[in-house]
Amino acid sequence: MEQPILQLYPQPYAECMLKGLYLAHDVRQFTNAASPYIYANFVSSLDGRIAIPRPDGSGLMVPKNVTNEHDWRLYQELAAQADLIISSGRYLREWAQGRAQEILQTDDPRFADLREWRMSRGLKPQPDIAIISGSLDFPIPDVLKHDGRKAVFFTTENPNPERVHEIEKREGKVVVAGKNRVEGKLFARHAYELGYRVIYSGAGPKILYLLLKERLLNRLYLTLAHRILSGNPFATIIEGPLLEPAMNFQMNTMYLDKTGLNGMEQLFVSYNRV
Repeated sequence: MEQPILQLYPQPYAECMLKGLYLAHDVRQFTNAASPYIYANFVSSLDGRIAIPRPDGSGLMVPKNVTNEHDWRLYQELAAQADLIISSGRYLREWAQGRAQEILQTDDPRFADLREWRMSRGLKPQPDIAIISGSLDFPIPDVLKHDGRKAVFFTTENPNPERVHEIEKREGKVVVAGKNRVEGKLFARHAYELGYRVIYSGAGPKILYLLLKERLLNRLYLTLAHRILSGNPFATIIEGPLLEPAMNFQMNTMYLDKTGLNGMEQLFVSYNRV
């Protein structure tokens, strides 16, 4: 984690250390706005793959050819700055199947500094978690209550009362944020009213579409692994109908990691929505 990272933008060029690279972005500086500050992060191959089929055919997974410790460290730094982390029912189903891992791993000795970073700022060890789901059809693991975390379930009108009762019995909160689907603006408004000012999306391409369609995403982080994978089917960072008009972004930062991808290069890039 002590390898130097080359800052390409903004100029002048400079060498930075990986540890603390994204903490220095301090997204919590935007907490005084009248709506939540929302940011998302993906790791992608050069040909746009963020997920490929599992070997056993049971859904998609992040390609092992692009995952790496440097990207994972920065993922943790982004998660550590949030009040609320967006996830989905699919994450809970995968957790129940043993295929998912804790989003922010402040119990891991490698990331003990992130736990200390949060505590020094009067934050809980773990951000709360938002589950966006129209069906509420998933198991509810105990991990949601880890380290005093709260779980908020954003769903559609007339949810199954038995499921609502079960969730609330487990100390979760159910919030209606749309009629036939969860609507981005209602999600953001309710989250803001609940006191969440900085929201990190650790979810997939459908959630990114929801955030972009209603112009809620403020910043996008991308790790671009310098590898081409190919393969079908695959997932890219966003999934949904054509955005009209197209969404414009302006580069915020760009760093070159020369050896982080098992000796190969990768880029860490962040963009602000215009």
